[in-house]
Parts: sequence; C-alpha cells; structure tokens
Amino acid sequence: MSQAERLRDIQVIARRDGRVVVEDLAAHFAVTMQTIRRDLADLADQGKLQRVHGGAILPSTVANIGYQDRRDLNEVGKAAIALACARDIPNGCSLFLNIGTTTEAVARALLKHRDIMVLTNNLNVANILIDNPHCEIIVVGGLLRRTDAGLVGTVTTQAIGQFKFDLAIISCSALDEDGDMLDYDIQEVGVSQAILRQARRSFLVADHSKFARRAPARIGSLAQMDGFYTDAPLPPRLADACRGWHTAVTVAGQQGATMA
Repeated sequence: MSQAERLRDIQVIARRDGRVVVEDLAAHFAVTMQTIRRDLADLADQGKLQRVHGGAILPSTVANIGYQDRRDLNEVGKAAIALACARDIPNGCSLFLNIGTTTEAVARALLKHRDIMVLTNNLNVANILIDNPHCEIIVVGGLLRRTDAGLVGTVTTQAIGQFKFDLAIISCSALDEDGDMLDYDIQEVGVSQAILRQARRSFLVADHSKFARRAPARIGSLAQMDGFYTDAPLPPRLADACRGWHTAVTVAGQQGATMA
C-alpha cells in the first residue's frame, strides 16, 4: 500500500471513530509505529488531523464537519447508543428528537414502538418515522437548513414553546470535561435550549468522538440531563461530575446504567 492510500484510509478511520491510535494503526497497516507517526505528522501539517498523545483526533474548528461525513462517523456506535436509549423510552409517551445523526439513529430504533408522539425539527427524523404507523409525527416549523434538513431559528423556538413533552432526546457536536454540551450553530443552540425547557425529562445521546471535539457555543450542562447514552467510558473527570449531578450514564453494550 502506498503512503497516499494509507493516509486516505487513516482519515476514513478517524472520521469513523473520532480518533486514531498509533499502535492500532501500525498493527492495522502492518507497518512500524515510526511510519504511522510520520503519516500523522503529514496529516497534521495538511490540517486533516490534530496530533494528541498516542495518536490523533479530528481537528478542532468553529464549523461542523459535513452532514454525510457525520452520518458515516461511527455508525455502529451510534446504532448501539440508539438501541440503549430506545429501551428506556416507553410506549405511549411524547418525545422530542432534535437535529443530529445520533437522534436519527434513535428514530430508527423507535420503529416498533407503539402509541408515541414524536416532535422534531429534523426532517430526516420525520421521514424515518413515517414507517412506524403507530407514531404521530409533529414537525415544528422554522428556517430550513439545507445541509442537514434541520429547522432552526426564532420560528422554531416559538413553535416548541407551544408544547410540553415527556422526553427530550438531544445530541450535541462536542462535550468537554466540564460537562458542557457544545455546538457550532448559535441558532441550533437556541432551539436545543428551548427543547430542554419544555421537557419533563431529558436525555443526551452522543458517541465517544464528541469527547475529543471542541465547539464554540454552549447548549447547557450534563447536570441538566436525566440520562446520558454513549458508547465508551467517560473521561474520569466527567464521570465524577456526572455522579455528583445524579446524571445516569449508560455505556452502550454494557449492562445497566451507572448513576453519577
């Protein structure tokens, strides 16, 4: 395999998993760790990756990565998160699913639920749930963001204020060790905050790649959330914080939830 092919594949793995590890890449490509370190240095010089101890992560920016790239990122982990979250969503409830590829995975996991009402500002979620005849779908209005079929803006936040629902299930673009949920779009942040205000209980769904990302706009804190569904153990500082906040953390693929 040429270096160009290897660099391309490293970027694919980074987009899928959120980060790459030198030792794992060396084993995967059957090359030395020194070769992988040079590859990662080249990708960092090109602005494709950001070097961290032991490997690299997707670079921090003030703009989100493209929607299709987000859909392809860690699909297996997002599906596992969605199944774990869906198990805790009862039949006969009302819930809000916001913009995000992980909330879209939750929608797919709800196709066999009965007597549910789903509100959303995500046209992809609405289209997925069309296949569930036992789901009433309400799409709140707003400015259509063509890049990901999301509805945002003042009209959206005002529409959300007309409802009160049992559950809010939201995603975010990044999550820092202080437990702050972060995003790139100020308008989307305002919508997420409105969703949380109108919910009786709130869940965050976010895969482990969000631990390594940074975004400039703050949605709120995990302290506000009743549950957090992810696919890898939390960094120690964040895990300790969740225990203090009594936020239930479910790591998909592990039994039960750890109360924090």
